[in-house]
Amino acid sequence: MGSPSAPSHTAKRAPAEPFGSRSGSDHPALLGLVDGDAVRCVACAHRCLIRPGRAGICRVRGNRGGHLATIVYGKAVAANADPIEKKPLFHVYPGSVAFSIATMGCNFHCLHCQNWAISQAGRDGVTAQSFSLSPERVVAAALAAGSRSIAYTYTEPTVFIEYVLDTARLATQAGLANVLVTNGYQTPEALDLLAPYVQAANVDLKSFEDRFYRRVLGARLAPVLATLIGMRRRGIWVEVTTLLIPGLNDDPHLLASLASWIAAELGPETPWHVSRFFPTYRLTDLDPTPAATIRRAVEIGRAAGLRHVYSGNLADGEEDTCCAECGETLIRRRGYTAERAALVGDRCARCGHSLAGIGLAEWGRPEART
Repeated sequence: MGSPSAPSHTAKRAPAEPFGSRSGSDHPALLGLVDGDAVRCVACAHRCLIRPGRAGICRVRGNRGGHLATIVYGKAVAANADPIEKKPLFHVYPGSVAFSIATMGCNFHCLHCQNWAISQAGRDGVTAQSFSLSPERVVAAALAAGSRSIAYTYTEPTVFIEYVLDTARLATQAGLANVLVTNGYQTPEALDLLAPYVQAANVDLKSFEDRFYRRVLGARLAPVLATLIGMRRRGIWVEVTTLLIPGLNDDPHLLASLASWIAAELGPETPWHVSRFFPTYRLTDLDPTPAATIRRAVEIGRAAGLRHVYSGNLADGEEDTCCAECGETLIRRRGYTAERAALVGDRCARCGHSLAGIGLAEWGRPEART
């Protein structure tokens, strides 16, 4: 299936929100264009036009004295050593540890956000407790935890791209990989900065309907599709996640279109993670996604030609990785634990087909650095 029309590059005027509250908290931000007394932020596809003293939609990037600034550089709200499978990234250094960091802020307003207390901090009168964590300390902590990669996750890494880039450069020098868990709303300008340092990304493709993006997330669909294609063209390994919400984005016909688009535009061996929704934040009136809906989506993905479709948030979900050629089980998973089955290096022991991904032969050894 072809891509929808290209995203508009018309600037969106940001809401009149005060920018920051503490003097000395600013850090110069990248991807800002001066437009009179306003500043246009081109980090994400909102392309906010921000008036003096105001913040963009993400609330953490704004106009300070006619220049774009960020108030979250080096200010983490979370830092944890996670299994890479938790991201989820199933074809990237399986069985390894990804040291995961985030700041507050997000450029989406998802009604079902599970991390709303940090992503929407300030918007709902909630204060997210941050702590200073320099890029140097992030890398040191990652190495101390035996991590194979650093993941920029929990909130949207695009809104703290300066922190991501400085950390990712140091991580690369230390032999660590860098991965994003993202809503995919980056601009081409942002992707050009990230591509030299980021090896992989799990991108939320939350629906294949623009109306869902506008009503439930405060965004648009087309920029996400453009980002997915842009990542692959820049050599970033991509896995896609879709959280199925009953009655909102679980229509079988739309799921079939979404899966067919992944197969055609990203390739049939692109992993698709279909996850179960549980009520949270502003969607507590809905029921959890029926397990049957998830299983149906897995079958829809396979019928569309996808070779690696996984079900998430199910006790008995389908999370093993099988050979795209002969169907042999290559990696077995239980929870966030992965173990090698019929995988020799990065190839199927039965038929010799190469499993698509990154670091599959290494299998998470912290001493093995690229």
